[in-house]
Amino acid sequence: MIKIIFSDMDGTLLDGQGQLPPDFDEVMGELKRRGVIFAPTSGRQYFALIEQMAQYKDEFMFLAENGSFSVYKDEEICSSPMPMGHIRKVLAAADATPGIYPILCGKKNAYVRDEWRPYIGEARRFFTHSIIVDEFETVNDDFIKIAICDCQRGDAEHNILPVMEKFSPDLQVCLSGNYWVDILNPGTNKGWAIKEVQKRFGFKPEECAAFGDYMNDFEMMQAVYYSYAMGNAYPEIKAAARFVTKTNAEYGVMYQIKEFMRQGLI
Repeated sequence: MIKIIFSDMDGTLLDGQGQLPPDFDEVMGELKRRGVIFAPTSGRQYFALIEQMAQYKDEFMFLAENGSFSVYKDEEICSSPMPMGHIRKVLAAADATPGIYPILCGKKNAYVRDEWRPYIGEARRFFTHSIIVDEFETVNDDFIKIAICDCQRGDAEHNILPVMEKFSPDLQVCLSGNYWVDILNPGTNKGWAIKEVQKRFGFKPEECAAFGDYMNDFEMMQAVYYSYAMGNAYPEIKAAARFVTKTNAEYGVMYQIKEFMRQGLI
């Protein structure tokens, strides 16, 4: 029986307009009645997730920042702060590359510098708690991720990834969308966070389901038995997943959860 469901947000749970499925509340109510935990598992900031799902703040498990900061009922489950020496090197490389913009992601907030002002709306789509600072060095926080955006061109695979891949294996460099590359501690990813949850709560992989669409979901597919790539997923994610469901535009996550219920898996 499935006891917990991990779901990516953008391109997976949310439709093309960034909206939750129309039957989301109904399905979540049924999951709660059956004792199944729902866990948004996203590159988004924790505060951004609970803002969008405020009514579920005390019910859902939130695996945020690509697994580097996870919270359940206001209690931290796991996190992975990055060394400042590595952070400084990544920021220097970003500053030396025209047209790409870093966000320094902490547990308390996300931090951007003044050059983000023209694109602050894009930043606050994913990092609702974000502030502009003069210098990153002045910030007092535990930094868990660096998110780098190709705001103008939307081609992170070619404009950011080649610049940042030189930091592997000291850091994990992950393409997380057309606009975004995420940089975290090595071994820190959604799959790592899921395994921490499994250890903490005693869940077996065969009691877990997961849904994803992009390369930052790769390790998540390997951490559970019921791994589902969306119909619109990146080809490598379809290859990594055990199953494929409908697209996000067809609300494939809700469709598959209802199938689990029909099949008696939850």
